[in-house]
Amino acid sequence: MRLEHINMVVSDMDETLRFYSAAFPHWIIRMRGMANWYGVQRQWLHFGDDYNYLTFNDSGKSTPRDLHSNDLGIAHLGFEINNLAALRERMAVVGFTPSHTGAEHPHRRNTYYIDPNGVEVEFVEYLSDIPAQRNQSEEI
Repeated sequence: MRLEHINMVVSDMDETLRFYSAAFPHWIIRMRGMANWYGVQRQWLHFGDDYNYLTFNDSGKSTPRDLHSNDLGIAHLGFEINNLAALRERMAVVGFTPSHTGAEHPHRRNTYYIDPNGVEVEFVEYLSDIPAQRNQSEEI
């Protein structure tokens, strides 16, 4: 089993694409269209590669989940990447700064950003291929 896609409602399609295009420069818009969703006409698109993608649907309203609370909802999205330093550079070039970095760990590095819709996104680079080391959670 694997996670194929995440379907998200967004407030600003262009700004959302700017963020995720910087994070995933090899991804493309796979398809797009218009649809009526519970009485609201909205644009949708699939952004990804041949195997994984994010679906964005515009016309989002309301306030994002308070990330500093215990409110129900997704706490963050996590993406494994090969080069965290290169990602940080790409994000900086288009004006996105990290919200925070993860704790020091000998086998992984991670950085968190808040996307244009208030969703926290973690990018993690593993420094080991050994699962026990990658997944180690006790304090070091």
